[in-house]
Amino acid sequence: MQYGLAHLSVIPVRINPDNTAEMITQLIYGDHFKIKEERKYWCRVQNRFDGIEGWVLNGQITKIEENSFLAIEEQHTCVLSQDLFTYISTKKDVLQPVVLGSRLDVAPLLQHTYEEEAPTVFTAKQELVKTAFLFLNAPFLNGGKTPLGTDASGFTQMVYRLNNLKLLRTTQEQAKQGEALSFIEESEPGDLAFFDDSEGNINHVGIILQDNYIIHAHHKVRIDRIDHTGIFNTDENRYSHQLRVIKKIV
Repeated sequence: MQYGLAHLSVIPVRINPDNTAEMITQLIYGDHFKIKEERKYWCRVQNRFDGIEGWVLNGQITKIEENSFLAIEEQHTCVLSQDLFTYISTKKDVLQPVVLGSRLDVAPLLQHTYEEEAPTVFTAKQELVKTAFLFLNAPFLNGGKTPLGTDASGFTQMVYRLNNLKLLRTTQEQAKQGEALSFIEESEPGDLAFFDDSEGNINHVGIILQDNYIIHAHHKVRIDRIDHTGIFNTDENRYSHQLRVIKKIV
């Protein structure tokens, strides 16, 4: 088994080893992973944070030794960038931008340095909403999970991760986590609302705000009204999503 680290800010992970293949998720700077299969230009990796597997270009990752991988695994907490953008210095003393959610504590394994004071990570539930606002107006990007572009479940996963809470990657996986609430009135800001299509398949997720509002990624990360029926999009003057269940994760 081989192991690796993401040494670039954002790395596309594709469903097949082809640059035209669908991007299913992204690796963020500092993500560590197992290398399950290796080819001439591509390798299939499994992200250790959420277990998602996909293909990345060999030149966009750095291999690490097993002992380094295990040392990362043994760490119970990690240091994530809390800024939309910050900079690390590479081993060639070149400044490299990294995005919100980048894992800074593994920089020494890449011979990179981060000279600013380590950010404080909050775990209080009310901080989830503050973090969510950092993504406001980010464009929708299938497979994305950064303020430069995100899908619905990538948005919720990163908001929770930035507050030291773990969500899985896909909407369907996240819907299996937490405790279901019977009524929307029982929800609190930071809870997750899930929505389904006409066939009953869960296909969307957002974060509950105060006063019957929700923040979610639909065309962009936006704020809309929510009620027992679902999300009412005032721009389109219609319900855009049908409410399935509200989950309390924390």
